[in-house]
Amino acid sequence: MNISIILPAKNEVTAIGTTVAGIRHHYPDAEVIVVNDGSTDGTAEVSEAAGARVVHHPYSKGNGAAIKTGARAASGETIVFMDADGQHDPADIPRLLALIEQGHDMVVGARQKGSQASMGRGFANGLYNRLASWMTGHEVEDLTSGFRAVRADKFREFLYLLPNGFSYPTTSTMAFFRAGYSVAYVPIHAAKRIGKSHIRLLRDGARFLLIIFKIGTLFSPVKIFAPVALAMFMLASGWYGYTLYNFGRFTNMSALLYSGAVMVFLMGLISEQITALMYKDKG
Repeated sequence: MNISIILPAKNEVTAIGTTVAGIRHHYPDAEVIVVNDGSTDGTAEVSEAAGARVVHHPYSKGNGAAIKTGARAASGETIVFMDADGQHDPADIPRLLALIEQGHDMVVGARQKGSQASMGRGFANGLYNRLASWMTGHEVEDLTSGFRAVRADKFREFLYLLPNGFSYPTTSTMAFFRAGYSVAYVPIHAAKRIGKSHIRLLRDGARFLLIIFKIGTLFSPVKIFAPVALAMFMLASGWYGYTLYNFGRFTNMSALLYSGAVMVFLMGLISEQITALMYKDKG
């Protein structure tokens, strides 16, 4: 199989050499690309010494931007994405590729219990997985895992959707589901990262909360807008019943809530049509 293995890296000098060497041990003929995302340490030099091809960003653009750069530069028909911090074991790559050979379009390494960086991150990822499973109607075992193998031509169809930040796994997974492509999961154990994480709770917390809404708008906006509209309609009806019983009148608040429910539902319908246009060439 003609494969390219892509590692986005920013200041990962302590781990990148070992990671690339491990990949080379299992796949000596594979194209290994390290996207140097504006590192200020020796990441690029160590990567080249270990046998990787290095593509440089002149300044840090983000993990998602590095993924897009690597996907554009890759020549393989199948692309494997891995973290450069030592969390992912190159020995797991054949397990992902085996399912690609069986006909799947994306295979994700699903982290098992004990592999999450913290209890908070584990809880958040569990919430994302349950929401994505409800949205798609399929079990999503790990929505945010950065260890995955994809068919290059299909992945490049969605590059314009991918953010430059940290939520590229979420966006790509939901886009594949929405387009009707086959997504599979392989259980893996993710080791503790080497070096310091670039994710900050306060800085990135609000950004990760937006992932929940992105999941909905990427797959089926009506599933997000309709429950909100229904809740507003029920609240309006409850308030109307209360004011009618106690004061014998229909209030402006009830009118506002009823109007809001209709507007939110219609916005969901419009969003659904816009989303369908985004995938018009995929079905």
